[in-house]
Amino acid sequence: RITNATRPYEEVKGMTNEIKEKWLCKLEKEVPTMSDKAYKNVVKEIVDEFDNIPVKDIRLPKAGIVGEILVKFLPEANNHLQDVLEAEGAEVIVPDLTDFFMYCFKNSELKRDLYGKSSLTATLSRMGIGFIEEFRKPIRKAIKNSIHFDEPKYIDEISDLASTVTSLGNQAGEGWLLAGEMVELIEAGAPNIVCIQPFGCLPNHITGKGVMKKIRDIYPEANIV
Repeated sequence: RITNATRPYEEVKGMTNEIKEKWLCKLEKEVPTMSDKAYKNVVKEIVDEFDNIPVKDIRLPKAGIVGEILVKFLPEANNHLQDVLEAEGAEVIVPDLTDFFMYCFKNSELKRDLYGKSSLTATLSRMGIGFIEEFRKPIRKAIKNSIHFDEPKYIDEISDLASTVTSLGNQAGEGWLLAGEMVELIEAGAPNIVCIQPFGCLPNHITGKGVMKKIRDIYPEANIV
């Protein structure tokens, strides 16, 4: 999240990736034994360091990437789409991987409400959302206090956005999450969106392409491919 928001604006080319790799190597060793206090401190330290990378005083067009979970996050599966978009002069936003797991938990609640599925599963899933959000709290706090970065939305907010364009009972593939992320991107000033699916993933083609016309009707500035 923070490297994507920094790299296109960096004054010293390569500095953002260099700092990112430094932290990945450091955390790989420290995370398995990290205390809660150390975790909170290191999150703040990371955000502060990226916040202080010298950046150009310019604004680039924002482009978002959404779609099926594998091709969305694996560069080798999407022909290094993010690198292509950045080379063309865009600031690229990729919604958090965490949101996919939150979406799976949230679906248990929706299945209870819409389809009469297990209340116990829904309750446990809500506890799962709360558990993950406990780990997100220091991240949210650090980002809120930053200069350059935007806090992630809560999964309930994303589902509310999705409900304006599709039914939340639409849960095949990435289901309503795709619609919610597209609306989230547009409202965050990123109307240029690439929605990507593997050739054989029919549910994702339906849930992704199926909402594009409705989104364009509501948001005429939307540029979705």
